[in-house]
Amino acid sequence: MMKKLTMILMSTLVFFGINSCSKHEDEAIFDCLAASIYIKLHNSTDTNFPKLMNYSVEYTGTGTLAEVKWNFGDGTTGAGTVVAHMYTAAGTYEAKADVTIKKEGSECTSTLKRTVTVD
Repeated sequence: MMKKLTMILMSTLVFFGINSCSKHEDEAIFDCLAASIYIKLHNSTDTNFPKLMNYSVEYTGTGTLAEVKWNFGDGTTGAGTVVAHMYTAAGTYEAKADVTIKKEGSECTSTLKRTVTVD
């Protein structure tokens, strides 16, 4: 009985020693999946110019929106949280936004995609 009690006490001490209040490296790891939930991609067609597409990215999380890189699906790219892109031909395109979020010394990039049809 005494041997079993000693094992339980030793296990408890090891557990509390491992999970002490000191900051562990893994606490600084930024949860990219959670951050991506707070990113929204918006697009709209300009009513006066049907080949002009307006894009924007909105982030409502607790990190900082650091960078947005765009690929408009027609071989051209851009950067910024709010961009306008003029397509040269009607068609269906897959626009992508690589959104980089920074928090607590870490960063992660999420890719958002949107299929758009240009008349």
